[in-house]
Amino acid sequence: MNFGRVEKLRDWALLLLCNLIWASQFVMVKLVQEQMGPLFAAAFPIALATILLALVVAFRGSIRMPLKHVVPFILLGVAGQVVAQLFITWGVRLSLASNAALLMLALPIATAVMAFFLLGEKMNWVRWISFGLAFAGVLACSGVDWKELNLHSSKYLAGNLLIFASVNGSAFYNAYSKKMLTLYGPLQVLLYSYYTALFVMIPVTLWLEPSGLRGLAHFSGTVWAGLMILAVFQYFLSMVIFLTVLTRLDATQAALCNYLIPFFGVVIAAIVLHERLTAFMLFGGTLALASTILVTIFDPTNRKTSVAPASVG
Repeated sequence: MNFGRVEKLRDWALLLLCNLIWASQFVMVKLVQEQMGPLFAAAFPIALATILLALVVAFRGSIRMPLKHVVPFILLGVAGQVVAQLFITWGVRLSLASNAALLMLALPIATAVMAFFLLGEKMNWVRWISFGLAFAGVLACSGVDWKELNLHSSKYLAGNLLIFASVNGSAFYNAYSKKMLTLYGPLQVLLYSYYTALFVMIPVTLWLEPSGLRGLAHFSGTVWAGLMILAVFQYFLSMVIFLTVLTRLDATQAALCNYLIPFFGVVIAAIVLHERLTAFMLFGGTLALASTILVTIFDPTNRKTSVAPASVG
């Protein structure tokens, strides 16, 4: 195996790790929401992760940000992080779980569209085949209840639109962050986007869920453990790894691995919550896994050079 193939295999393994962490989020969020609202369960771990990021960036030496880059980071934080985090919280409350599960399958597709318009990335035969395999596989293990599914009722229209907006917020973050990675390192991109996201999320959370801050002293040890796991692994480590890999892969390629989240989710649920894991689900997960290998390692348009942060000071 040549060196280039080894590098691609490494990136594939790192993306698997990211999606495994993201899949475990559902169990952790369910755990911490026993003693707090959904907004606080998102905003507080992001705030903790931001503090950790700020310390690491300060220790490593940060890149000075000229004023002309403030607006792009506001756009990345608000249109990306805030829309993705807040809208999914509100959307799920106003819609059905199966509607949300199906709409979330649009994330890699939405990222491919964003990457086309923002980055000029294009589809090729390997990516089309990979998307087809992944979509077929993820339908087998996504947890969509087809009998419950209802996308057309006006009763769930607002919730469905919020979920779809959240999907596009995540897609925008995936594509636009790659653009900013030409100017800054992964740590800075994540930190500066979190700054702007928290500028919006903290006032909204304190307004709608003021009891969250007052309840800090009364959280159980288990809930605190869940919050720390979310902060360190979900919002810090996995995002830094993802953005680092994004400097070497197209956003379309990296996003396709998101189709592994439903599969990892059902595996974790089977282990932790003792939910049923069928052979059909395993087959679907295998298809999704094969698609990520195909697009990460065998994509003929893989770029030969990595994105290196430019000097902006």
